[in-house]
Amino acid sequence: MSASPGQLDRDHLWHPFTQQRDWCGAEPLVIERAEGTDLIDSDGRRYIDGVSSLWCNVHGHRHPLIDRALRDQLAKVAHSTMLGLTHPGAAELAARLIDLAPGGLTRAFYSDSGSTAVEVALKMAFQYWQQRGGQHVRRRSFVRLRNAYHGDTIGSVSVGGIDLFHSAYGPLLFRSHAAEPGDASDMARILAWHEEEIAAVIVEPLVQGAAGMLVHPPGYLRAVRELCDRHGVLLICDEVATGFGRTGTMFACEQERVQPDFLCLAKGLTGGYLPLAATLTTERIYDGFLGAHEEFRTFFHGHTYTGNPLACAAALASLRIFEREKTLLRLQPKMRLLGDLLEDVAAMDEVAEVRGRGFMAGIDLGDHDPALRIGHRVAVEARGRGAIIRPLGDVVVLMPPLGISKGDLRRLVEITAASIEAVVGDADSDAADEAETAEMDAIAAPLAEAA
Repeated sequence: MSASPGQLDRDHLWHPFTQQRDWCGAEPLVIERAEGTDLIDSDGRRYIDGVSSLWCNVHGHRHPLIDRALRDQLAKVAHSTMLGLTHPGAAELAARLIDLAPGGLTRAFYSDSGSTAVEVALKMAFQYWQQRGGQHVRRRSFVRLRNAYHGDTIGSVSVGGIDLFHSAYGPLLFRSHAAEPGDASDMARILAWHEEEIAAVIVEPLVQGAAGMLVHPPGYLRAVRELCDRHGVLLICDEVATGFGRTGTMFACEQERVQPDFLCLAKGLTGGYLPLAATLTTERIYDGFLGAHEEFRTFFHGHTYTGNPLACAAALASLRIFEREKTLLRLQPKMRLLGDLLEDVAAMDEVAEVRGRGFMAGIDLGDHDPALRIGHRVAVEARGRGAIIRPLGDVVVLMPPLGISKGDLRRLVEITAASIEAVVGDADSDAADEAETAEMDAIAAPLAEAA
């Protein structure tokens, strides 16, 4: 085709979470290659991947061990169904995940994204209680946290709580109860009042990512687990964003010694190479689906690419890298460095608050007119300085690959700080000029009338 990739994009593509009118009015950044923690555009310019290609890249791009694993798998088979068949990679990966996960989780069900991992957990929890029979069939609703985000399929949106993303789909959604994040007493109140109708509580452990990096107080996750046990309710931990080292441990649940009934994994599972998700659950849940064929207790859910052999090969290679390169051990000093660097950012006049845990950070720029798109303008400014970051509204998110060097980590934070200063400083200056002009106009108007 003679048209450029940018033109073909504008003519034919529809991007996620993107106002296409604005998108089509600008020249898109075309990424052609990557190397380590750098993305490289069609003109050869390099950018630090400051959000891990939407929170999924773990060890960096083009890691030789994952590349080799994919080439080796391509020499065998790229894909075969798991409906009536299995393959070595899926079986080995399931065993490895169970070995790494909090105790009590014994089974892995594959899908292809964070949304579907959550959808699987919700459907399993619901069907489990229905198949228990008796009074348990009343357990048809879920408890989620205010400002929750668990994906974009209808089930995961039903347990979401970000109005900007979810309110338009209200008529399509099933019922859920909203608990105040970090407030165990509010969770206790809801469970006490609705105990007999609740199938499960779903939470993002320690940090609510898409809500703007909202951090829960210490002990909250443990308190939720204990409340679920007290009221006979299942607990779903969505570690799509927090899993695979993001908070400093392999899974965030570990930090409060919590064993969920369901653990939802995706994003970093394959090191950021291929779509793959897993929903881990307990033998208790698994046993609830066993029976004679004619009882129809089967979990009727699946995806064409469930357990794709290439994706499983990438995931197994990623887990080997964690071991060989001691990724979590080497992450600890980088987490401390990031915390130190962000202290200086938090002290900036242009910054309202810095929140985060481990290698998840949100820089809140405070309240601004949404039309100004301050967060977006900071991201554009950072791109010009050599870093790719993406905001959540006016919260600038930093989630670099775990494998980033200390030098690039410093440079990423420096670029972000300089971009915030340039954009927010200009916006504040413009606002001050407008206010001064308005004040002068207010003074001048009566004088003009008197004259």
